[in-house]
Amino acid sequence: MSRIRVMLPFHLKNLARIETDLFVNVDGVVTPNSILDRLEADYPMLRGTIREFGSGKRRPWLRFFACQEDISHDPMGNELPTAVQSGDEPFIVIGAIAGG
Repeated sequence: MSRIRVMLPFHLKNLARIETDLFVNVDGVVTPNSILDRLEADYPMLRGTIREFGSGKRRPWLRFFACQEDISHDPMGNELPTAVQSGDEPFIVIGAIAGG
């Protein structure tokens, strides 16, 4: 089992009623999907806010980062780096910023 540190944007922390980073325990291979499955199980109010209902696709205005790299367009089943799996680096969900 891996203990994963997850960083969420303010609006999702507020919705989940948490004030700091959180930790989720993931069994098996650590992927964005396995982290989000656990996160949604532990915090059901987040269902549908990070991934779309049904399709499970990432919401368009959210981005995922691991080890300071944008992994938003990588397959959701890809195994994450060892530093994320060990809890040394966080899995980050951040709101995309658009400008013009």
